[in-house]
Amino acid sequence: MSRIGKKAVEMPSGVTAAIDGGQLSVKGPKGTLAMPLSDNIKYEVGDGSISVQPANDTREARAFWGMQRTLVQNLVTGVTEGFTKVLEITGVGYRANSQGKTLKLQLGYSHDVDFAVPEGIEIKTPDNTTIEISGIDKQKVGQVAAEIRRWRKPEPYKGKGIKYRGEYIFRKEGKKK
Repeated sequence: MSRIGKKAVEMPSGVTAAIDGGQLSVKGPKGTLAMPLSDNIKYEVGDGSISVQPANDTREARAFWGMQRTLVQNLVTGVTEGFTKVLEITGVGYRANSQGKTLKLQLGYSHDVDFAVPEGIEIKTPDNTTIEISGIDKQKVGQVAAEIRRWRKPEPYKGKGIKYRGEYIFRKEGKKK
């Protein structure tokens, strides 16, 4: 039995959900999100909650149960609160600047890196070394953060690079004579 899957997903007031054409769509104050439904799972939209149950007793249905419930929870959280990831830049001369739908990064290369911000994502730079990525789709926010981080991953000797806020960088000692 899935401990996570047994709980119904509570919908706050102002959020509506509907199942149509093999998709679950959730509408809230921040927008609308949809996800395809799995054949192994039964979805029931009630008054104020969405419940997720396995459609049969197969191993695959039980494996999908908790994950599908979490995906439904992410839809509800996304349309009510949204998701945010914060990246921190460390290094001399490394900086970021948001200009409309483009993020301009200076990361020690001979050229500036221009990152085009995808639709549905908002990027803010409160200062030169902080990047805040926000949106209603958790997967998209995480993907954009990973793509920005990929330009200069943190290295273990000096700790220079782009890291997530709260991420611990394992530090190594340099060469000794």
